[in-house]
Amino acid sequence: MTMIRKATVTDVQQLAELFDQYRIFYHKNSDIPAAEKFLTERIKNNDSEIFVAEYEEKLVGFVQLYPLFSSTRIKRYWLLNDLYVHENQRGKGYSKDLIEEAKRMAKSSDACGILLETGKSNDIGNQLYPACGFEIYDEVNFYEWTNE
Repeated sequence: MTMIRKATVTDVQQLAELFDQYRIFYHKNSDIPAAEKFLTERIKNNDSEIFVAEYEEKLVGFVQLYPLFSSTRIKRYWLLNDLYVHENQRGKGYSKDLIEEAKRMAKSSDACGILLETGKSNDIGNQLYPACGFEIYDEVNFYEWTNE
């Protein structure tokens, strides 16, 4: 049976392996020690909310959300920044379960909603998110400035 639960520091070793695979998917170099450090800091500092999907005592996926705030709505927003399910575990509903847990957390924190972005070429994500109740918000332009 699959369990969706909040990640803890004791999950970091397994979680870092999934996080590393996620980063590789987005064309970043593998760096498990950096992933472990990053995730440990997020959990210990309460910088983000991380939920994991666990099957037979093995982590098979995760979702990570960061807090934002909406000045116009005068409420918290959540940014669904990371969602990943191990490639051998896809198609089993873990992504939907993780998203539903994120939505429950958003409701319980009295947030006005969840924002996310995904690439136009992400066919799976572009089918998944509308199926989970997300709508494309095309009334604004999204811009980015990076210092890399």
